[in-house]
Amino acid sequence: QVQLVESGGTSVQPGGSLRLSCVVSGSGFSLNTMAWYRQAPGKQRELVASITNDGTTDYADFVRGRFSISRDDANKTAYLQMSNLKPEDTAVYYCHYNVFYTYRDKWDSIWGQGTQVTVSS
Repeated sequence: QVQLVESGGTSVQPGGSLRLSCVVSGSGFSLNTMAWYRQAPGKQRELVASITNDGTTDYADFVRGRFSISRDDANKTAYLQMSNLKPEDTAVYYCHYNVFYTYRDKWDSIWGQGTQVTVSS
């Protein structure tokens, strides 16, 4: 089974920067598109950024130019570099992968447990 573990979330002041990490564990699979989502209290989970396995990236308008997504498949780790953080970026951030289980010939959608980012003065 594939497991995802996020880290890097903490409290930061407006204008600050953070880097979130998502580490993949398990075996018998190949990694496809990876994405970061976030969910603020009382709001729906929303897509922040995505990256395909050939490195094509896409960003939500509300983070474009401030956040950068990347992945290191050799080390099964993905990142979300966040800069110029705003109070409205406060949320639980989740990583997500589409994976293909090679021995089962099956696709699956995997979520991490989330990491809290709080932007406040």
